[in-house]
Amino acid sequence: MTSKSCSESQWADQLLALDNQLCFALYAANRAVTARYRPLLKELGLTYPQYLVMLVLWQQDQSSELPTVSEIGQRLRLDSGTLTPLLKRLEERCLLKRARGLDDERVVRLALTNAGRLLRAEAVSVPERLMCGLDIDSAQVASLRGELRGLLEVLEGRAPTAQ
Repeated sequence: MTSKSCSESQWADQLLALDNQLCFALYAANRAVTARYRPLLKELGLTYPQYLVMLVLWQQDQSSELPTVSEIGQRLRLDSGTLTPLLKRLEERCLLKRARGLDDERVVRLALTNAGRLLRAEAVSVPERLMCGLDIDSAQVASLRGELRGLLEVLEGRAPTAQ
């Protein structure tokens, strides 16, 4: 074996090393963050995906127009096969209502119930409690969030926006 092929082999080994993979760093971080959320959300009776839906609905609740299932799916990057059972469970818990559109029955709009609105008051402490005990300050969190949003925009084929 020539020195060139050894060098190429070492380079290939580095390319394929698990710890050098961006995807693995993101995957492991996602799992770790979700695990930190789990006990906090259990107190609310929510799973992490349900929490994400509720975050969108709490934000949209200030708007005059009710969001559609499709809009929630786009915002959370979830397909209807994943989102529909999630919404059904939230509706069974009386946290939201689904209603077919009057103009187009294919359109399903979502509205928070009073119980869904009340749950927001309990959920307000989740982000702060999540960060408690982490050795990372709010500026680092904001910077990391901005970098991840930029990466997402690139991966989705959109031009990154200024932060």
